Amino acid sequence: MPLAKALELAQEYDLDLVEVAANARPPVCKLMDYGKFKYESAMKAREARKNQAHTVIKEMKLRPKIDPHDYDTKKGHVVRFLKQGDKVKITIMFRGREQSRPELGYRLLQRLADDVQDLGFVESNPKQDGRNMIMVLGPHKKKTEAMAEAREAQAARKAERRGDAPAEAPAEEPAEA
Repeated sequence: MPLAKALELAQEYDLDLVEVAANARPPVCKLMDYGKFKYESAMKAREARKNQAHTVIKEMKLRPKIDPHDYDTKKGHVVRFLKQGDKVKITIMFRGREQSRPELGYRLLQRLADDVQDLGFVESNPKQDGRNMIMVLGPHKKKTEAMAEAREAQAARKAERRGDAPAEAPAEEPAEA
């Protein structure tokens, strides 16, 4: 169709003539509301950014001679991080004579990895780095999956609270004079 006729048709329908494929022979154009198109593409991009997850590495520091209760607390934090879909860097800090016993740190890291095996996997094996021993755990599920699960659980809790609210307030008994 000639360009003049296409422009006339676009004005008739109050639309824009947008060139889709300039390199094609003949060039391909489309009648559309360009403002609406730009708005919808911006909304799609915003939605994609909203669902995008940033990989975060959380860090947990331990000592080789850690108390059992402290270990359980730190393990609980690691479990929470892995459930949220974050990677966890576990650092064991050695001081003084502890540096001559790196196997204690290695055993502690292996124990922690075994305890959280159902939530994550060892991404990088324990390695000595000066006074510290470092290991990285990665989650089994991706951050986006964890975020979706958290949103569903939150919606379920809200629905449950709404459903548990009493329909009618109990009538008050008349006060005696």
